[in-house]
Amino acid sequence: MADTNVQVTEKWKEKIVNEDLTPKQIVERLDQYIIGQSKAKRAVAVALRNRTRRLKLPEDIRDEIAPKNILMIGPTGVGKTEIARRLAKLCNAPFLKVEATKYTEVGYVGRDVESMIRDLMAVGYKNVKAEMEEELREKCVSIVEEKLLDLLLPGSGNKKKSKIKSSENSEVVGGSEHIENYGSLSTKKISDDDYTREKFRSLLREGKLEEREVEVVFDRRQSMPSMEIIAGGNIDDLQNSMQNLASILTGNSRKKRTVTISEARKIITEETLDGMIDTDKVCEIAKKRVEQSGIVFIDEIDKIAVHGESHGQDVSREGVQRDILPIVEGSNVNTKFGVINTTHILFIAAGAFSVAAPSDLIPELQGRFPLRVELDSLHKEDFQKILQEPKNSLVMQYTKLLETEGVTLEICDDAIEKISFIAEDVNARAENIGARRLHTIMEKVLDEISFEADERSGETIKIDAAYVETRLKDIAEDQDLSRYIL
Repeated sequence: MADTNVQVTEKWKEKIVNEDLTPKQIVERLDQYIIGQSKAKRAVAVALRNRTRRLKLPEDIRDEIAPKNILMIGPTGVGKTEIARRLAKLCNAPFLKVEATKYTEVGYVGRDVESMIRDLMAVGYKNVKAEMEEELREKCVSIVEEKLLDLLLPGSGNKKKSKIKSSENSEVVGGSEHIENYGSLSTKKISDDDYTREKFRSLLREGKLEEREVEVVFDRRQSMPSMEIIAGGNIDDLQNSMQNLASILTGNSRKKRTVTISEARKIITEETLDGMIDTDKVCEIAKKRVEQSGIVFIDEIDKIAVHGESHGQDVSREGVQRDILPIVEGSNVNTKFGVINTTHILFIAAGAFSVAAPSDLIPELQGRFPLRVELDSLHKEDFQKILQEPKNSLVMQYTKLLETEGVTLEICDDAIEKISFIAEDVNARAENIGARRLHTIMEKVLDEISFEADERSGETIKIDAAYVETRLKDIAEDQDLSRYIL
């Protein structure tokens, strides 16, 4: 088993940077999901490529090169979060999105700023563990099958093992005559047990026993790295660790449940995989991946900027900035998985900055986000592309949803143009919420069809500009009403 762990470990070490993509290739991949915003895409593409370049340098130079953190400035709904999320998926990097406002009023309703790194490490550990489990899943199938057979035929596996062991001992103690006598007495019994077990094995593989109920005993403790109980400093981690410790001390770590074979297979598979994987190796790989390629996206950073004199709540906001500063600069954070150095983690901050400006952040924090990218507001042409072009576009989503009810939805080009025009118009007259306005409008246009879809199975429904105008005309023209509904 140790050899398997080593092989898997080496394989996933190579996945710290998943693909050696050029900046142009990165932008092309992002274009599949996000419309426009070429400046932001270029900035994140270069930042990602620089991380790949840094890992190819000698170690003494590599440690000196810090990531160039990015500050995205633009209204809500234009793709800031989506760019960061898709970027993380491209490079197979641990990714965490946090709201800067979550850390205000620490000790009352907020959270410790260091918790973002603990959460990022938890994401990295979970990802690496899932990848290793997937690699070993095929190898544990035969083990799980034997355990299921032991549940269906209690004692059959043990009897077979004990007979074999006894015969081996007899060879040493009693000689050939004893073995011969033993064989004549027990061969039939062994054959019967073997036949029954093989019969059940055949039924199990054919799926004919999936609903049969069995009693499963399993470990209800969470799979955790060893003995790092109070290292994280997080109240949630401490609570979980204390519960696990209490289970060990009271001997209540094992739990019995009566489940079907189908459910038992899942439980036993997870428990078997936990036993096959070395958690220390998982921690080692996850730690390296987080430190070298982790990405933290800090949203709503403009909400902790202080405009003018500091007083009251503004003091708390400036305090959050000062707490975030050492994390972004590079510091060591204690987690239950070990100490994480944040020097080479990429931080992407984003905010609308409609009230405050980037210059309202404390100077030290401004200096830690050297790349400033302004994202453009979306217009009619952008909305048209968003509705049609990306993978899993909004039009395709609604079409597929209604197909499950047997309804064929045809949305014409003039309907898409009309929806895009209304989205741009309402965004201009009310709050600019970007592409999220399309969700509101599409729901309003298709509200009646979605409600009656189960009664209209087999129909083909055509949505054109006239239909859209009929559904939205009064709302779009009444500015007061559109503020509430669209």
